[in-house]
Amino acid sequence: MYLKKVQGPRAVKLSDGSVMTRADLPPGNTRRWVASRKAAVVRGVVHGLITQEEAQEIYSISPEEFLEWVSAVANHGEEALKATSVQKFR
Repeated sequence: MYLKKVQGPRAVKLSDGSVMTRADLPPGNTRRWVASRKAAVVRGVVHGLITQEEAQEIYSISPEEFLEWVSAVANHGEEALKATSVQKFR
């Protein structure tokens, strides 16, 4: 079995006891960002699976956009990442 060499851990344990791997992250060519995909990227960065810079490079997102995602999750939970909830949580 061949494992691609990557920087950092291949899997991390989340606070709820579940395990998140790089396979749980959305593909790098993602263009349609639903709340669950945004949340997966935020979880991956917060728990140290990937770095913020790595996430920004892989997913072509700006630092400001990523920080908005993190802020929304921190202040209102993952529900705030839904496009229909933007007005509600501002």
